[in-house]
Amino acid sequence: MDRSLRTALFSCAMLICLCVPSAIAQTCRGHTFSSNQVFTACSDLPVLTSFLYWNYHPSNLSADIAFRKTGASTNTWVAWALNPTGQQMTGSQAILAFHNSSGVPNAYTTPITSLSPSMQPGDLSFQVSNLKAEYSNGDLIIFATLHLTSSLISTNQVWQEGTMSGTSFNPHAMDSANRASVGTINFETGATVAGTVRTSSKKNVHGVLNAVSWGVLMPMGIMIARYLKVFKVANPAWFYLHVACQSSAYIIGVAGWGTGLKLGSDSPGIKYTKHRNIGITLFCFATLQVFALLLRPKPDHKYRLYWNIYHHSIGYATIVLSIINIYEGFDILDPEKKWKKIYTGIIIFLGAVAALMEVSTWIIVLRRKKTGSSDKHVNGTNGYGA
Repeated sequence: MDRSLRTALFSCAMLICLCVPSAIAQTCRGHTFSSNQVFTACSDLPVLTSFLYWNYHPSNLSADIAFRKTGASTNTWVAWALNPTGQQMTGSQAILAFHNSSGVPNAYTTPITSLSPSMQPGDLSFQVSNLKAEYSNGDLIIFATLHLTSSLISTNQVWQEGTMSGTSFNPHAMDSANRASVGTINFETGATVAGTVRTSSKKNVHGVLNAVSWGVLMPMGIMIARYLKVFKVANPAWFYLHVACQSSAYIIGVAGWGTGLKLGSDSPGIKYTKHRNIGITLFCFATLQVFALLLRPKPDHKYRLYWNIYHHSIGYATIVLSIINIYEGFDILDPEKKWKKIYTGIIIFLGAVAALMEVSTWIIVLRRKKTGSSDKHVNGTNGYGA
């Protein structure tokens, strides 16, 4: 092949490689609106399969916008907003779109003033005209003209989606995509910047306290009681270690439970029913175990067997529910994957130690029983022989 031809083909290939990803990344560019409206600027919003289009008019500080959410159903509500106070929901000047009771797409403005907004119609801090909603082929679109002030030309934007129950708006989900649906926009330059997923410090404290208490100290306390007491040299030290470990776990766990209650009261519109119910159950079980320590009968008491059944059953149920709820918490907080892997590694390690100790202690117990039985047999024979 001629060298010049090879060079030309190579140049074409490189051009295709450079252009194709750009075309794929800018999916907003290829969309055509049913009204044949054309926008000079658009942005592929990074989450919730959403796109923003606009024409900015510097002469009167206005912007014609279209917010498009793909993959929507007639049971979906969507909102797009400007928020001059920050990249957050509270303070957002929002435009909401949904299907009304007649099944017709509807849109209106609604200011978001709290974490549990009514989402009822209301005036924004700036004027909005030419407002309408359109639904076609799974695309729910908001059209509007924004009459901006100079401070809103470059500001924060927020967008969100949720479901409806009849005519009621359900709270949106709180997974990583929904929490990352913030950013900035500059209508004049066309620049948009994605925001970051934020996790409150209270949530981090809540997660750490519960992972350490219910997820690590509680299993260790049970392992101490189950395995160390087999060794005579560890008696009665194993009991005091067990009580110290479980008491520490209970105190830290109650602190974690308390931060969870505080988070719930601070976010009345956000509920994690399964995580909350398991947490309440764990607190009740752990409190029962504290009372079990105070009501513990002596080893030779006639009710000691029933106390053992109660104490062991509640203890093992607490461990199982603790681990389940910690993974529920990981799904809610959605932290870096390494933290979930670290905790999984800790649980695997504790499980491996428990399995090894289970085999070892059973061998010790069986040998003791065998030795004890043999001693009784020998003593009995000698006695009768005498």
